[in-house]
Amino acid sequence: MTIPNRNINFPTAIKFGSGRIKELADHCKAVGMKRPLFVTDPGLANMPMVQQIVADVKNAGLAIQMFSEVRPNPVEANIIAGVKAYKAGMHDGVIAFGGGSGLDIGKMIALMHGQSISVFDLEDVDDWWTRADAKSISPIIAVPTTAGTGSEVGRAGVVTHPTTHEKKIIFHPAIMPKVVILDPELTVGLPAKLTAATGMDALAHCIEAYCAPFYNPLAKGVGLEGMLLVKENLAKAVKKPNDMDARGNMLVASSMGATAFQRGLGAIHALSHPFGGLYDAHHGMLNGIIMPYVLKANRKKIEKDIARAAAYLEIKGGFDGFMKWILGLRKEIGIPHALNDIGIDVKRLDEVAAMAIKDPSAGGNPILFTEKQYKALAKKCVVGDL
Repeated sequence: MTIPNRNINFPTAIKFGSGRIKELADHCKAVGMKRPLFVTDPGLANMPMVQQIVADVKNAGLAIQMFSEVRPNPVEANIIAGVKAYKAGMHDGVIAFGGGSGLDIGKMIALMHGQSISVFDLEDVDDWWTRADAKSISPIIAVPTTAGTGSEVGRAGVVTHPTTHEKKIIFHPAIMPKVVILDPELTVGLPAKLTAATGMDALAHCIEAYCAPFYNPLAKGVGLEGMLLVKENLAKAVKKPNDMDARGNMLVASSMGATAFQRGLGAIHALSHPFGGLYDAHHGMLNGIIMPYVLKANRKKIEKDIARAAAYLEIKGGFDGFMKWILGLRKEIGIPHALNDIGIDVKRLDEVAAMAIKDPSAGGNPILFTEKQYKALAKKCVVGDL
């Protein structure tokens, strides 16, 4: 069954369906862009598909230019270079295109081109976002090409600090994209390994939001339904890359995960952020590997909630059945069992633990682990001690 094209107005204007990238120029005009800066990563920049998208927008009469100096784990230098390009081209909006890195840097450029402060002065701490000049923030249209981060429906971006190597969450409510295009055709070329890793990122968002201890029943429900979409579609998307229904459902699951995690994240992210910053490893892959270790560590607090989720997902055996499903899914789609399988060692566990306990995600974990507990948990993730 083919999913019909739909317009969804939550949490922003979402245009879902195959081929809807053709509407990009119209949406630019609708939000007032005449000179958009197209922000993407270098891997996508030279692809014929992307070149055609840019050409189509240009043929529609818009003065579009491309910026692609974006690292897989974005750093401040990417934002500085992007702001320079934005100003040089006298742009009036951003098209953020790609995976989480392209989306995040696009949003950061739209935020920072009119600011006189450092991007790190806008970290998601208390009301730091009020330091920004909101009037200078440009409109954003977001087009994800992976189904994982959900950055297209988020009001934040993640940037690695140049000296501490900490992943900092930069927040402002005005960087929620005005329009999101979820076109499953754009994800077809994604390699199976990245389809798997980004899909586990979406699942981590859904699970951690669902288990967070804060009161937000709306987000909890969104996270639960997101889990179901991942269960029914991730393996299909990995094994059958041209399955448009599976690809489309994973894009929606990704957006749902990011919508849900306003309820909170947890120790999966509190650990994946420092490991990613220190070892420059893929965020989704880290989340996929770390996930069962954190679930087990949180068991006494989340067992009832996970049992309810298992029942909804038609998984037998409560918490144990849910864990068995997670481990089976990882094996089925090629996610390794331990961090040492992707080249991460135990030499920097003290740094990881010190960074994890300070990570904003740590506050949403059902159990507030100590630094010592984070170190022990991180070691289990590295050596595969489940």
